[in-house]
Amino acid sequence: MNNHPPQREETSAAILELRGLSLRFGGIDALSKVSFPVAPGSITALIGPNGAGKTSLFNCISGFYKPFAGDILFKGQSITRLAPPQRAKLGLARSFQNIALFRGLTVLDNIKLGRHSHMRSNLLDGLIYRGKAQREEEALTAEIEEKIIGILDIGHIRDESVANLPYGLRKRVELARALAMRPQVLLLDEPVAGMNHEETKDIARFILDIRKEWGVTVLMVEHDMGMVMDISDHVVVLSFGKLIAEGKPEQIQRNPDVISAYLGTDAAGQLAPAPAAEEGA
Repeated sequence: MNNHPPQREETSAAILELRGLSLRFGGIDALSKVSFPVAPGSITALIGPNGAGKTSLFNCISGFYKPFAGDILFKGQSITRLAPPQRAKLGLARSFQNIALFRGLTVLDNIKLGRHSHMRSNLLDGLIYRGKAQREEEALTAEIEEKIIGILDIGHIRDESVANLPYGLRKRVELARALAMRPQVLLLDEPVAGMNHEETKDIARFILDIRKEWGVTVLMVEHDMGMVMDISDHVVVLSFGKLIAEGKPEQIQRNPDVISAYLGTDAAGQLAPAPAAEEGA
């Protein structure tokens, strides 16, 4: 592996930027001086072998972990010291690798919970449920049904209990709840983990639709290399907590450091470019 820093393309002003981010657990470096920008309106994929530090990096961005050193900037302002709810209010939303929905609530109620940090009515308004609270609740329901349930094609299950849904639909509901936060940057932690081929294609299409319709910037951790190479504008590669490469998908596919990092894993073969589909197939 060479010791030269990864080549970085010139991009427009970053909406999210990591500068020298380091994280330690005891004497172990989970992240070591990780720096990269996320361009506004882009789909950026964060990849790497198991244990590379991808989820630790997401936890730092979300505010669940406090980095040992470095800085996280959102729209040019440091958010490193902000608590997770404050980051959510600014426009950072996240889905989780392990589904974290309230199984006893309906799909619609789970989605509404995503807007909690943005609600303006106070506790007394909510207890009385009239006036400001009622108007806000009605407006929220209308917005969710028009802009979120429609784009994710889950109108047929809006009143179903989450506990009764198959895995693929529950993943959609979690994505919907993140969208209810009105994010400017959407952090997706393995959005297609455990899904079959058709479900993966659906989620990939939804992500592209969300970016197109809402202008949302997406940063995702994902092991499905086919999906990563298909929909990403930019790919960042971690290995043992260090950034070893970043660039366009076609550059990452040919990068010798990335190929070396993936040797011996199931994902290694998927880094090769997929054969072109025949016209009319």
